[in-house]
Amino acid sequence: MSDYQRKKNQVKRRRRQRTHLRLRNRIKGTAERPRLAVFKSLKYIYAQLIDDIQGVTLAQASSREASVLDGLKSSAGSRGAARKVGELIASRAKEKGVERVVFDRGGFIYHGKIREVAEGARAQGLEF
Repeated sequence: MSDYQRKKNQVKRRRRQRTHLRLRNRIKGTAERPRLAVFKSLKYIYAQLIDDIQGVTLAQASSREASVLDGLKSSAGSRGAARKVGELIASRAKEKGVERVVFDRGGFIYHGKIREVAEGARAQGLEF
C-alpha cells in the first residue's frame, strides 16, 4: 500500500470518528429506549443494544454468527448479511422486552449495509 493510500484511509477513518462523536453527543440510550449501535468492518457487520445510563450492553448480533451465515449466498459483509443481523438484533431485543430504540449509525452514511440493518430491525417490529 502506498503512502498516499495509507494517508487517505486515515483521513476517512478520522472523518467517520469525528462524525460518530458528534452523533454520540446527541444520542443517549436508556433502559426503556436503548441505543442500537451499528459497526461495519470490511468483512463483518455488528450491532449492539446499549443502555448508556448503566453502561451495559443488553444484546448483540453480528454477521460472524452461524445463524446469520446459514443460507447466506454471499459473504458475511454483504447487504443480505446486514439485513439478517438487523432481524436478529430485533428478535433479541423483543426477548429482552425492548420495543423502541435510538439508532446510532456509528458515523457511517445511512446507505447500503447500515440501511439494511435498520430495515431488517424495522421488519421485525423494532421502532426507531
